[in-house]
Amino acid sequence: MATVTAVNISERKGIRKHEVPYIDLKLDHGIVGDAHAGNWHRQISMLAEESVDKMRKMGLDLTAGAFAENINTEGIDLKALPVGTRLQVGETIVEVTQIGKECHNDCAIKKATGQCVMPTEGIFVIVKQEGRVRKGDPITILEG
Repeated sequence: MATVTAVNISERKGIRKHEVPYIDLKLDHGIVGDAHAGNWHRQISMLAEESVDKMRKMGLDLTAGAFAENINTEGIDLKALPVGTRLQVGETIVEVTQIGKECHNDCAIKKATGQCVMPTEGIFVIVKQEGRVRKGDPITILEG
């Protein structure tokens, strides 16, 4: 079963995201209290623990939020989900809008290892149904 392994926010842009007990998702906004929220196509970022583990195997000590991701997951191949896929995450519903993104030029992880998983394995979603998401919440791919 796919689950949420961590939820993370940053109150200001340009600082690392940190783990919090829960996040509240709001329509046309994203995560309440997150600096990257707004009415746009990249309201929330998600990254699989399996992707983070690839980078840990290179000797990096990485915690939740290291890639500026809002939701860490386990047991779901996020990068294989087509744009338009809807996921039930806890009591919320989100829709995939983008797979990957360009890495920042000053990305410390890329500087240290020569690569970064976020550009190819992270995904972005928008809120379709509001609610709260916590560590341990189940994730389900919704049909059609």
